[in-house]
Amino acid sequence: MASVANSPARLASTDLSARQMIWLACLALAVVTALDLLDGQLGLLFSVGFVLVAATMPLAVDVRQLLPSGVLPPVLLVATIAIVSLLAPDAITVEGMPADVGWSGRTLAGTVDHGVTLMIGHGLAIVAVVTRILTDPGHPRHG
Repeated sequence: MASVANSPARLASTDLSARQMIWLACLALAVVTALDLLDGQLGLLFSVGFVLVAATMPLAVDVRQLLPSGVLPPVLLVATIAIVSLLAPDAITVEGMPADVGWSGRTLAGTVDHGVTLMIGHGLAIVAVVTRILTDPGHPRHG
């Protein structure tokens, strides 16, 4: 029995705390964003990375701490775009946006430009949260 309790499979089934999940999500999106900015543009890699991070957050966290994974995706997207707008403003390119727009305008334009990405990522996160709650053995439905 002792070898089963210490097996890698047992460690893999350990859920993260909400705080750990938030830090890892921020780190993962920062790495994806940095890689995407290597070509000077915030584009498809960022969008795909965001959706994957948003969708996996509820799958990694303890079922009793799911709330942050359901509300974090919009905050994570806007904060990341705001940081990119501040540090690499030319990476935010939106058709029709004036060239002399400031930080807040670039943040808003970048957020609107990635609206579909936000809807998909946040939608998948909410579906994962609901699924985790309904399939939790401690849920009242499971008796």
